[in-house]
Amino acid sequence: MQFLSLLIPIAYLGILIGSLATFSHLYRQRQIKSKLRLAPYFPTHTSRNVYLSLLHMQDSEDVKVPETVLRAALLARAVEDWQRIQEIRTRKPALAQLLQRGVVGDEIFQRLQRAETEIELEVKDVMNEANALAPNWGNHIFQSANEMLLNKMLRDKLEVVKATLPAEQEAWAAQREKSRRELEGDDVVAAAAAQEQQPQQRSTETSTPEKEKPLLKAGSSDEDGVMVETPAAEVAATAAGTGGSSANKSKKKKGKN
Repeated sequence: MQFLSLLIPIAYLGILIGSLATFSHLYRQRQIKSKLRLAPYFPTHTSRNVYLSLLHMQDSEDVKVPETVLRAALLARAVEDWQRIQEIRTRKPALAQLLQRGVVGDEIFQRLQRAETEIELEVKDVMNEANALAPNWGNHIFQSANEMLLNKMLRDKLEVVKATLPAEQEAWAAQREKSRRELEGDDVVAAAAAQEQQPQQRSTETSTPEKEKPLLKAGSSDEDGVMVETPAAEVAATAAGTGGSSANKSKKKKGKN
């Protein structure tokens, strides 16, 4: 009876543990299958495929691939790996924030995590291959890949600038022509204003001497109130004549006295 009383809880625990184990196993298999069904985050790794194809050709007896070609292919593979590493580093924090806010789904973040795991394995494989080709090259291959990537980005920027150069030259030529026309228009306006001012200056020059001439009244009657212009020499002569006549009259008066 005691054995039967212990057998029931043991059987219950066994069934519970077995069901939980079965559920967890099925859940994990389902998660793995769902991750495998996810589309890859990055496109096909062309440089890696090229390097592996060269290695397979190296293993065959008919074809001998030079070591320099293998090194160039491995370096190109490292450049593409380094580019993907940089993209993962820049996108992961932003994608995590969007996932917390509920803007994006969990599928995109899972794809990114799977790509991160794959790139870690790819980096280890590249370092092993580099050390196999040259001693201690695995520690410096990604540094060289970074320099090559920066050089490529700089050349792409220069190409973009060169592509926009003809449009910039046309715009600058149009702006220069517009400025030249504006300056020529200002010069024409200034010349016209100068031509208009020249007759005015001539008229003022001819009118000023006439204004300086003194004006005298001819006649003392009201009927003949007309202004007559007399030269300055005549005015001086008349003044001298009147002065002389007045002096003679004063001398005659003295003689009579």
